Amino acid sequence: MHAAALRIEIRIPEARSLKAKRRVLQSAIADLRNRMSVSVAEIDHHDVWQRSTVGVALVATSAAELDQRIATVRRMLSERVDLELIGIGVSHLEDPE
Repeated sequence: MHAAALRIEIRIPEARSLKAKRRVLQSAIADLRNRMSVSVAEIDHHDVWQRSTVGVALVATSAAELDQRIATVRRMLSERVDLELIGIGVSHLEDPE
């Protein structure tokens, strides 16, 4: 088993309120959950209008598959026109076996 935790920094330039930010963020999170079957949650910048940090947990059967899933998450967020991907931090989790 191979696993990784992603820390994704996002900017939402058109958000003029927390409500507008949440609308964009909830759409992006739902899209990732539905298309990638991953766990996703907002983990920082809850009260900032145009910024968010999202955590994503990924599991795969091989290192190559995990790398592919990370690249897919990055691509999906980069292709969205309603947000700007600032950066992604990847922490690979070790299998104790």
